[in-house]
Amino acid sequence: MSIKLSILGAGLLAALIGASFALADEPSLAAPMTCSNGVPGAVSCITTKKDRKDAQEAFKRGAKLHKSQRFEEALAQFEEASRLVPQNREYLTAREVLRSKLVFDHIQHGNALLLEDARIRAATEFRAALSLDPDNQFAQERLGEATRQFSPILQPKVAGRWGESEEIHLEPTNDVATFHFAGDVKSLFSELGSAYKITLQFDDSVQLRQVRFNVDNVDFFSALRLACKVSKTMWAALEPHQMLILADNAENHRQYDRMSLRRFILPPHSTPQEATDIVNTMRQIFDLRNLSSGQTADTVEVRGPQRAVEACARLLDQLGNPKPQVMIDVRVYQISHMLTRNMGVHIPNTFNMFNIPAAALAGLGGQNIQDLINQLIASGGINQAGSTSLAGLLSQLTGQQSSIFSQPLATFGGGLTFMGLSLDQLSAQLSLNESWVRTLDDVSMRAGQGADASFHLGQRYPILNASYAPIFNSPQISQVLGNQTYIPPIPSVSYEDLGLNLKAKPTVHADGTVSLQLELQVRSLTGQSDNGVPVISNREYKASINLKDGEPAFVAGEISNSDMRSMSGLPGLGFVPGLNMAMVSNTRQIDYDELMIAITPHVISNFDRTTNEIWVSER
Repeated sequence: MSIKLSILGAGLLAALIGASFALADEPSLAAPMTCSNGVPGAVSCITTKKDRKDAQEAFKRGAKLHKSQRFEEALAQFEEASRLVPQNREYLTAREVLRSKLVFDHIQHGNALLLEDARIRAATEFRAALSLDPDNQFAQERLGEATRQFSPILQPKVAGRWGESEEIHLEPTNDVATFHFAGDVKSLFSELGSAYKITLQFDDSVQLRQVRFNVDNVDFFSALRLACKVSKTMWAALEPHQMLILADNAENHRQYDRMSLRRFILPPHSTPQEATDIVNTMRQIFDLRNLSSGQTADTVEVRGPQRAVEACARLLDQLGNPKPQVMIDVRVYQISHMLTRNMGVHIPNTFNMFNIPAAALAGLGGQNIQDLINQLIASGGINQAGSTSLAGLLSQLTGQQSSIFSQPLATFGGGLTFMGLSLDQLSAQLSLNESWVRTLDDVSMRAGQGADASFHLGQRYPILNASYAPIFNSPQISQVLGNQTYIPPIPSVSYEDLGLNLKAKPTVHADGTVSLQLELQVRSLTGQSDNGVPVISNREYKASINLKDGEPAFVAGEISNSDMRSMSGLPGLGFVPGLNMAMVSNTRQIDYDELMIAITPHVISNFDRTTNEIWVSER
């Protein structure tokens, strides 16, 4: 085993010998340690078998790590081997040669960064070289040069450069790793940094508590998030490959969270309440406390953590997408059928008998109603200078045939018992009245998602509420009434919407279906009135339905069927089949009404509403 290790050490020395002499200021290989057995604080050369075995295993691990280009971990193993067996020149040579190579690499990398004017990163490399070799004069000079060049140039422009700088993002390796750790917090994060090639710095606020961390096959950000939860810490990026670990408290968040100030233009909205709802959503979801409206109601200024502000910007971009448009086709079918049929014979079934005085026949002989009116005027019973309404009443009375003697009658008896008998009329009826009404109301209207749309097809019918007339008489009122110059006041009326009233509010879902909130009303005159006020028929439909794009659906329907029959005639004849159609009067009336409402939605502009998730915190 010792022969194999000697060969491996010789090969490692030959591979790194060029790097050990690359810089003139690099120290030469350290001399073998002198043994001072028994002296307190001195190096003891007495090693146990276990120490020699552990040193050999550490040296073998260091050689494997060196072969896989993991030089910093290999240096730690070589140092462990040298500590266990300090008098072994092979272990000492491997350690010092690898240390010299790392110092050389850090200085070379720092020089390259210094040429690229990346002075901060170059200074970091020079400091890393000095941490391995504190007495290296060349690294000290290059560090001083980097800091001297950086300070006078950036000091007057630090505000402008940081104001224009972008957010620093960590750039770890894309590897996945497994951790089974038990120890303090700093050791946990050091192991994470080694696994993903990230350099760590710890703030004084981090408490060295003991933690256990077991996780399999995770990437850097997942492991970092879980480690922060376990250790109650937070992190802040200093450079793409360097970050700072701090205690998770409000003070550190105020100091190290990157703040951002932005002004947003709110998505299209129709009312101030919608703008207020959007602002409240931003404040509650992203926990933003510093929001203020701009000069107009369409802008808002936000200040908060950069991740939250960027997430808010992505949300507003999604809300600003155009809303889908829906064309709604509504068809209202109305069918009305009315049939009235009268047929049969009216047989006289009413007889009136009365006494006829002889003086009545003599007084009415040869006179009519107009002669009686003239006699009343001549005797002063009626004022000839009456109003026009009286003249109209007299003319109406003139046309009336109110005398019982104008009807056919039969007389019998004589003297005081002279009687008259009036006979009813014999008539035959045969009539048919039928009407059909077919109405189709086809309405098409376009509406946006979540917006109310209304449509009215018909007329506004006036209904009298109140009229005005004088309640007492006066000379002035009599005068204007007499000369017919009286103008009544305009009556009070209200207008009712007759016809079709439609209100709709569509909502388009991700699967292409459409939800409709409908309010449909069909109103018409019935032709009847109550106390002079017309009776209006009303049919209403209000519901919320879901339909597919282009799918027609009958959402409401009504059928009304009325069949009325009546007979009028002598008792007995109406119950004899055949005779009841000819010897009595038959009336039949049929009323049939049918109403159907069909709705078809058409999505005419359906924009992509699928959006990506928004991450408020780190991945």
